[in-house]
Amino acid sequence: MSANDTDDAEHAESGAPSEGEIVADRFSTDEIFQRVLATGSEEINSSLRILTLSGVAAGFAISLTFLAHSALAGATPGTEITPVDHLLYPVGFLYIVVGRYQLFTEQTITPVSLVLTRLASVPALLRVWGLVLAANLIGVVGGTAFIFFGAVLDPPAIEAGLTFGQEAVAKTPWSLFSRAVIAGAIVAGMVWLEHAARESVARFLLVYLLMLVIPATGLYHVVVSTADATFLLLHGVSSVTTVVFEFLLPVLAGNTLGGVGLVALLNYGQTEDAFPEAMRESPRLSWREWGLKITATDPRDSQKE
Repeated sequence: MSANDTDDAEHAESGAPSEGEIVADRFSTDEIFQRVLATGSEEINSSLRILTLSGVAAGFAISLTFLAHSALAGATPGTEITPVDHLLYPVGFLYIVVGRYQLFTEQTITPVSLVLTRLASVPALLRVWGLVLAANLIGVVGGTAFIFFGAVLDPPAIEAGLTFGQEAVAKTPWSLFSRAVIAGAIVAGMVWLEHAARESVARFLLVYLLMLVIPATGLYHVVVSTADATFLLLHGVSSVTTVVFEFLLPVLAGNTLGGVGLVALLNYGQTEDAFPEAMRESPRLSWREWGLKITATDPRDSQKE
């Protein structure tokens, strides 16, 4: 095998490494960040149609988490929620990670990495965030409404589904925010570790175990919480004002801060040689472009020339 063949085998088209430099089955921090940058570049340069449809699919997948979570909790003995009741919570997240759909809380690390390296602007990031979050909400509200109007859940599962939302609404906004910060860090950390994993089985176990931590420890994810809130509203148990301002907005703020502040910034701070090969020659945005213009560099353009 020639040197060029070896280099091709060790790097993806973006230049992000597919094998570790020191140990073949492990990546360094720089190499993981390069893979994250490559994913972020693909996402932020995707068309509006792709982002929207992928985001709706992710929202629908999260409604499957609500469905499975409620069904299992309703099927187990007793009225109290136990750790066993949460075993199917990660279903929607596995669907999203394996299917490569766009989930808002995952977007707190991949496109943010491009903004930190001035390969994408802040307005471009906000555009992707807004689009993906709106698509997620459309998908999860639509999926939850179908579960409600289609009478998919049995009475015990309905009671369990209502319990999840009622327990959240009973908490203070500050408690919800604090719990959501940790949940946001867990999801963004999962994305980071998923880029460090090499095997599908390892990714499966990684996603399952980390996402299981969220319900098991009483944390909150904004898209799952939207399913809980929608179920409450459809049953007339709570008001729109309560679920939006006292429940969903604190969770959204916490997830965003947890993902960006505790994972993206800290992981970026550990890197030294942050750019995949295809991105090293990409021009960095000026500070004016970075702060005011909806733009991002796309290394695929230079490869086509």
